[in-house]
Amino acid sequence: MINQDTIVALATPSGAGAIAVIRLSGREAITIADSCFKSVRDNKSLSGQKTHTIHLGHIIDGVKTIDEVLVSVFKNPNSYTGEDVVEVSCHGSNYIQQEIIQLFLRKGCRMASAGEFTLRAFLNGKLDLSQAEAVADLIASDNEASHQIAMQQMRGGFSSEIAKLREELMNFASLIELELDFAEEDVEFADRTKFKDLIERISFVLKRLIDSFAVGNVIKNGIPVAIVGEPNVGKSTLLNALLNEERAIVSEIAGTTRDTIEDEISIGGIGFRFIDTAGIRETKDVVESIGIKKTFEKIEQAQVVVFLADSTNLKEESFIKSFKIEIEKIKNKYPQKPIIIIANKIDKLSDFEVKTIMTQFSDLHLLSAKTGFGVEELKDKLLSFVNTGALRNNDTIVTNTRHYDSLLKALDEIDKVRHGLEIGLSGDLLAIDIRQALYYFGEITGEITNDDLLGNIFANFCIGK
Repeated sequence: MINQDTIVALATPSGAGAIAVIRLSGREAITIADSCFKSVRDNKSLSGQKTHTIHLGHIIDGVKTIDEVLVSVFKNPNSYTGEDVVEVSCHGSNYIQQEIIQLFLRKGCRMASAGEFTLRAFLNGKLDLSQAEAVADLIASDNEASHQIAMQQMRGGFSSEIAKLREELMNFASLIELELDFAEEDVEFADRTKFKDLIERISFVLKRLIDSFAVGNVIKNGIPVAIVGEPNVGKSTLLNALLNEERAIVSEIAGTTRDTIEDEISIGGIGFRFIDTAGIRETKDVVESIGIKKTFEKIEQAQVVVFLADSTNLKEESFIKSFKIEIEKIKNKYPQKPIIIIANKIDKLSDFEVKTIMTQFSDLHLLSAKTGFGVEELKDKLLSFVNTGALRNNDTIVTNTRHYDSLLKALDEIDKVRHGLEIGLSGDLLAIDIRQALYYFGEITGEITNDDLLGNIFANFCIGK
């Protein structure tokens, strides 16, 4: 499966910058780079240099000098891909980048496909498949928590846990397979009591990993939070206060926000995606009606609902009654969603009025989006909805849907093995379910794989990685 071509790609983001890095990998990487490189000292050859060294010189095309560069040399097998690798650090001009890449292509390289460097690292045994996938997660991480999980997985935390379970199960599977060779003698090589203990332990670990996906998915994709309420209660002002920028238009005119506005911030290392929605009210305005319809769609998609009321209206008994009815409607329609009830604009109330309002609600959060009072407490409240215990304890957390699917299938097979042991199933039938469980374990780490799966995984990588 390993392609012997020498590949080249821009390893830094496209566009102009201070520097750019162009990466080559393959059997001819050093030779090709050497043919275009002229050292500033003694015309030394890159081929004769030690691995993991950096050399100053110029990239030349015949008599034409393209740029002064630093060239890093990594010789196989001690490189990212396990092949000879060269990285050229040049000035970040688009023209220079393309001139150097085109020169390497003329010298015998071909353009790398998406994720091909990491694919080669996997095929050459430098990374297992779950570690390779963690590379993409690390590049995509945009908050502390997602970065922490990707780093743990890239170091092999998840794959080593799976590999250990697979090895123990494989040992027992071998003993059960051995029993089949001595079926006529009616002997047992695999201690069934110890085997039951192993199955229970594997089942426990699999369930813990499967349960962690709920947290992992939230950390990886962020938590959608819908900010809802009647027009002109301060939803857009709250969004601006949370983001600490003027993201949404704010005015005294009711119904200013006619569409949903979304933006994301990190709170305690966790990504929260806030959605400012159109105010909910009866209206004949066609455009505003569409916005209100979208509001309910966003509530459906959100994991947390922040329900705002104008605290100046909460002084009226009739408004309090209708507000409580609206809260109950949302709670009844979305019983699984946490709802934070907020009285905004409390800067306009006296202390006595605030105390009076508090007696009407058991779970009211006081806030002034305009002055910032209560905003930090709201952030703490939102963070409390995320189970960060596993993250703090550095436990393995599953974030990859493919891994989650394989874990579910592996657990199903392990449950079949447990049931087989309980009813005294014969070794040959037990072996079938054990083999299937081993197969799903192998799918995660890449010990069992196919070209279609690899193509699908690495197609999501960026070029140059």
